[in-house]
Amino acid sequence: MIAGINSANVSTWLSNNVEGLKGPFEFTLIAGGHSNLTFRVADASGRAIVLRRPPLGHVLESAHDMGREHKIISALAKSGVPVAPTLGLCKDNPVNEAPFYLMAFVEGAVLHDREAALKMNAEQRYALGLHVVDVLAHLHKLDPDAVGLGDLGRKEAYLARQISRWTKQWIASKTHEIPEMEAVGALLTERTPEQVGAAIVHGDSRLGNMMVEPGRIRAVLDWELCTLGDPLADFGYLLNSWVLPEDGTADLVPTTAGGFPSRDLLTARYAKATGRDLSQINYYRAFSHWRLAAIGQGVYKRYLVGAMGENRGMDLEAYKQSVTNRAVAALQLLQS
Repeated sequence: MIAGINSANVSTWLSNNVEGLKGPFEFTLIAGGHSNLTFRVADASGRAIVLRRPPLGHVLESAHDMGREHKIISALAKSGVPVAPTLGLCKDNPVNEAPFYLMAFVEGAVLHDREAALKMNAEQRYALGLHVVDVLAHLHKLDPDAVGLGDLGRKEAYLARQISRWTKQWIASKTHEIPEMEAVGALLTERTPEQVGAAIVHGDSRLGNMMVEPGRIRAVLDWELCTLGDPLADFGYLLNSWVLPEDGTADLVPTTAGGFPSRDLLTARYAKATGRDLSQINYYRAFSHWRLAAIGQGVYKRYLVGAMGENRGMDLEAYKQSVTNRAVAALQLLQS
């Protein structure tokens, strides 16, 4: 049995609940994703779908709600935001020891690194960058109530709630001291800007969470952190992930391939599309670095205790250092 899948139970459930599927089924863990586990499921005819379930073992309360993620994707299906169509939700824990949901398998590529991005030419990378910011701006302009997500979370005090949440996660997942985490948390609380309106925020807006084709996004993935709140936190997060060759970093994220629009261009395009004031964007970038450090620490601890299944070649010491690097980067932005 593949870790995270009770093949017999899940196969029976699929046959009974997803129209058109025919067993036997083959389950394959999809590479990438350090939180919820994602599997490719192929039926006897070769049709492929995707199954998402929480990680094994150590799971923080409410952090991996499959029903919530299924609801979000289903609601956005006709909104103009590209998402994979949902196919079913199983809340019956005995079937697979945890809830799971199914969605269509969208063809395309996920740009996890520079090498993957280089499979597109410079013109296609530039167009993709523009589409990324356009999709994010479109998401942020949606009326949550109009698309059925008005009850997804509280609309007010997003940053205060997020700072509280990720402080608790940091404490719950802490395995060693990082003084910058506490320092940044205090500064973020002290300098919290006033929230202007509320929007649907993805929570992990980066190229690595998008299924793409040359020049365009085919589906935005990984909605587990989505909520209602301040959209500038989403945009600040995107800017942090937008590492370009001239930044002089060895971090081989997709945008280091070159050819992508600059941060300044993305910022101007987002501001024009949304009408929002981005004068305090460094605060939001610092918040996003700090929050990612808290998330990363949770991932690090789950790998330490074996909750993510096989290590898959992950360098735990490097990942541990990346958490510290994020906290340091956040502090530098707040001090600039």
